[in-house]
Amino acid sequence: MGGISLNYLVRRLLVFFLTLWVAATLIFIIPRLAPGDPISAMVARLSYQAGFVENSDQIIEGWKERFGLNDPVYVQYLRYMGGLLQGDLGYAMARFPSTVTELVGRALPWTIGLVGLATAIFFIVGNLCGALLAWYKTPKLVKVLIPMSMVFTSIPPLLAGLLLAYVFGFLIPLFPLNYSYGFGLQPEFTIEFIANVIHHGFLPAMAIVLVTFGYWALGMRGMMVTIEGEDYMILAQAKGLKPFYVLYRYMIRNAILPQMTALAVTIGTLVNGVVLVEVIFNYNGMGTLIFTAIREQDFGLIQGTSFILIMTSALAVLIIDLSYPLIDPRISLEGR
Repeated sequence: MGGISLNYLVRRLLVFFLTLWVAATLIFIIPRLAPGDPISAMVARLSYQAGFVENSDQIIEGWKERFGLNDPVYVQYLRYMGGLLQGDLGYAMARFPSTVTELVGRALPWTIGLVGLATAIFFIVGNLCGALLAWYKTPKLVKVLIPMSMVFTSIPPLLAGLLLAYVFGFLIPLFPLNYSYGFGLQPEFTIEFIANVIHHGFLPAMAIVLVTFGYWALGMRGMMVTIEGEDYMILAQAKGLKPFYVLYRYMIRNAILPQMTALAVTIGTLVNGVVLVEVIFNYNGMGTLIFTAIREQDFGLIQGTSFILIMTSALAVLIIDLSYPLIDPRISLEGR
C-alpha cells in the first residue's frame, strides 16, 4: 500500500474512531451543562415576540416529552450514540420538523468551499513567500514587501473580517457583505452562479488568508534555512544545476513535509476562525448554523453541526497522515 503497512493503517483508524467517540461524548455533555433547554428557550422567544403564549408550561412539557428531554441523561446519551451509528443526527428542536441532516446538508458545502479555497490560497501563498524569503536569488524588494504584509498576522480573523467589510463593503463597495450568493439565483452549475458565489465568498476567504499566511511563510522560511546546509544542497550546487530547479526540486520539496504536518494540526483552529468569519458576513455555512444553534440552545443542532466539523477535521488529519509516503518517498509507514 505504498509504504503503509496494514498494522499502521488499523492503528490510525482506531485512533480516528476513538477521537470521534470522545468528541461525540463531549459535545453531548457540554451543551447540557448550561442552564435551560431548547424548548424553554424557544417558548421564551415566542413569548417575547407575541407578548404571551397560552398554556406555555404544558407546551414545554409536551415538547420535552416528544424529544426525550425528560429521560435520564444516560438514556439520552445512548439514544444519541445509537443515532450517530445509524447516520441519524436527529431533529433540530428549535426548527422542528427540520432534521439536523437537512440543515447540515444545506450549510456544509458552503463551509467546505470557503475553507478549501482559503486553505489552498494561504498554504500556497504562505509557503511560496517563505521560500522566497530564504532563497538567495530573491530580489531585495520582495524580501522587504513580504515581511511588511505579515503585519495582519497579529490580528484575529474576527477583526480582519470587520476591517475588510468596512473597507471593501462600505468605503469601496466592491463586494457584498451578506450570504453565499445573490437573491434570485438558484444553485446550479453555471458560469453566472459560480461567479456570483466567488464574488460573495471573496471577502470571507480573504479574512482567513490575510491573518494566516504569515505563519506559513515564517515556518517555511525556517525549514528552508535549515535545508540550505544539507549535503544534497551542496552537491546540487556543485553539479551546477539551475538555481530555480534547486529551489523547487531540492529545497521546497524537502521543506514542505513539516508544513503538511502543521496543516493537519491547525485544521481545527482554522474551523474556529471560519465560524466567526461566517457570522460576520452572514455567510450561509456551518459557522452561522452553529452560532444560531448555540443562541437557540438547540441541543440536536449543536451536537450534529459540531460532530460534522470534528469528523471533517479528523478525517483531514487522517488523509494527510496517510499521504506522507506519496509526498516524500523516503518515508515508509511500515510496522517494524
